[in-house]
Amino acid sequence: MKLDTKEYEVKMQKTVSNYTENLSTIRAGRANPDVLKKINVDYYGSPTAISAIAEIKVADARTIVITAWDKSAMKGIEKAILTSDLGINPQNDGSCIRLSFPPTTEERRRELSKQISKMGEDAKVAIRNIRRDANDKVKALKKNSEMTEDEAKSSDKNTQDLTDKYIKEIDNITASKTKEIMEI
Repeated sequence: MKLDTKEYEVKMQKTVSNYTENLSTIRAGRANPDVLKKINVDYYGSPTAISAIAEIKVADARTIVITAWDKSAMKGIEKAILTSDLGINPQNDGSCIRLSFPPTTEERRRELSKQISKMGEDAKVAIRNIRRDANDKVKALKKNSEMTEDEAKSSDKNTQDLTDKYIKEIDNITASKTKEIMEI
């Protein structure tokens, strides 16, 4: 009986997609609507995502335009952006809100690069923890004589191959995002 690595592969895929999603919320000097994903607006007493009550468009490389479908929500959207950790002052002209992203400084780009590297390391640790869980399961099966020595070695090798594949994917994503941020 060999270990079914499907379950562990799904967990690793979720770790990679979670990492990619977290990276999309990092503000890198370019207008990216994903930076607004984590910001909620108090809309008629309930926290609501900006995308649920407004249209979000990228006007140019450094500007996002938010147009609320309900004009009474404009003040709430503006307040939510101001109180977020986005670090941008919204310009509200009554019909739409403009977010202008200033170019990032060299120091800020290096800081973001370090932050991305740390997030990448955290994702790789999560992948390695999944590998450890799979290896523990193999050891338990082998101890209970439900798996032979050869099957255990084969399962460990398959798990390691999966781990290497997803760690390489995380490294590629990290390198790509770092390159994007370091561009002026």
